[in-house]
Amino acid sequence: MARRRDPEGRMPLGEHLRELRARILKSLLAILVGAGVSYAFFNPIWSILRRPYCQVHQPHSIATTANGCGDLVFSSVFDPIIWHLKVAAIGGILLASPIWLYQLWAFVTPGLHKNERRYALQFVATAVPLFCGGATLAYFVMSKGLQVLLNFAPAGTVSLISIDHYLTYILAMLLIFGLSFDIPLLVVLLNRIGILSYRRLAKSRRISYFLAFVFSAVVTPSGDPFTMLALGVPLVVLLETATQIARIHDARKARAPAATAYAHLSDDEPSPLDLSTG
Repeated sequence: MARRRDPEGRMPLGEHLRELRARILKSLLAILVGAGVSYAFFNPIWSILRRPYCQVHQPHSIATTANGCGDLVFSSVFDPIIWHLKVAAIGGILLASPIWLYQLWAFVTPGLHKNERRYALQFVATAVPLFCGGATLAYFVMSKGLQVLLNFAPAGTVSLISIDHYLTYILAMLLIFGLSFDIPLLVVLLNRIGILSYRRLAKSRRISYFLAFVFSAVVTPSGDPFTMLALGVPLVVLLETATQIARIHDARKARAPAATAYAHLSDDEPSPLDLSTG
């Protein structure tokens, strides 16, 4: 007999852990399917992923290919297999982003009121384009970040960049930029459910912007100033956009008639009675 879910989302710790495990397994399965599809299109995906590296001018590279790309090296007989699997994994994560982002939301929603769970579709419909937008920005700034780093190489040195390190760098950049672009969406959702007000967001605006740049400096894998600014500036713009959305939402909420004062209550929760006019 299936166990009935608590309408308020309360459950023992063991059930929370089982719920988390189920969500993770669904996300991994979706990524695995996406990776299988990406593996079938390995050559065009690898060509796209390699392009930022080809745009880097490398005076210290040991050799260049016919199209001007510096050589990427490997030192193990198993590296080509790992190389194919990593490229497939990158494609799988991007293709499955709508599913694992939804699973992330679905794990949070049991603790929300019924009228707050309607934000699920809005969350996924907004989170996926933001994630893809961040990943796209990362793709276009990677060549600049690599160029800055390689320019520090002194004369008389040779760059031997391994395929494994390069793919790790790409995966980190795509995930960090993509997930960072979803942070302002979390701010909007916390405002919608009454946890963060516009007044609090406006009061902490300066510290939020400062922390956004600190966050960008810490999480970017290259650590160069260009990549930090490439993430920090859009993140500040998105945070300000989230703050203005919160301002509009709180203003509408303040103008709402008194009859909607109990709109936050669930359908089966009684509103308080006013006995002062009895």
